[in-house]
Amino acid sequence: MDNNNFQIIEKHKGLFPALLLVLVLLLTALFFSTVVDIQNKIKQGKYIGQEIETKNTITVSDKGEVYAKPDLALSVFSVVTEAKTVNEAMAENTEKMNAIISFMKGEGVEEKDLKTISFNIYPRYEWQRTGIPPYPEGRRVLTGYEVRQSLQVKIREMAKIGDIIQGATDAGANQVGDLQFTIDNQDELKKQAREQAIEKAKAKAKELASQLDVNLIRITNFYESSVFPRYYGLEKMAGIGAVEEATAPQIETGENKIEVTVSITYEIN
Repeated sequence: MDNNNFQIIEKHKGLFPALLLVLVLLLTALFFSTVVDIQNKIKQGKYIGQEIETKNTITVSDKGEVYAKPDLALSVFSVVTEAKTVNEAMAENTEKMNAIISFMKGEGVEEKDLKTISFNIYPRYEWQRTGIPPYPEGRRVLTGYEVRQSLQVKIREMAKIGDIIQGATDAGANQVGDLQFTIDNQDELKKQAREQAIEKAKAKAKELASQLDVNLIRITNFYESSVFPRYYGLEKMAGIGAVEEATAPQIETGENKIEVTVSITYEIN
């Protein structure tokens, strides 16, 4: 070994212990990491196929109710026309329905609140006998056509309901029905009913927890359902083509009930 090589070895001789220590630390860390990973997998394997631990819970339900007067009426006005030909039936039906729509607009009903919901043309047949009993023969004979058109109307001026119904029949409507009283914007009323229901359910939960000698920990589930009943009123059908003079009906709207039911589930201990 020449002097140069010897000097290099002597110069780096102090680095070998440090490198050896680093290597030992790396091997030790790798060993412990492997052991921990194996233990975790063993723990996971112990719970495979087992149900998740169930928690003790109680569920309470209650409802809130808010009453309010309806501010919107919906009704359907129909014109039913019979004639020998389609053109005759359509012409008469169109004239009457146009008169009804014109009347509605004259009463302040906006165009957005007028909606044609059906228009139908039906052939009308009669069975005519041509034979002699007890073995009568016959055939089906076309006798004319029926045109039926229906208009749904939203009435926002509740005081005018009776006058509008009477005016529509005077203009040619010979079927009026499906009168409903509802509330145009129910969100705020629903919110009030929900708050009422939640407060009642919470009070019930506290009372139940006290009786059972348990503690309410936290809410784990919540369910809500709402009921918005509509009041159905007038159902009127005049004879086809009939013209009746009558006093405008008096319509009573009453009140609508908005009901919200809630169910709250609590974790207990």
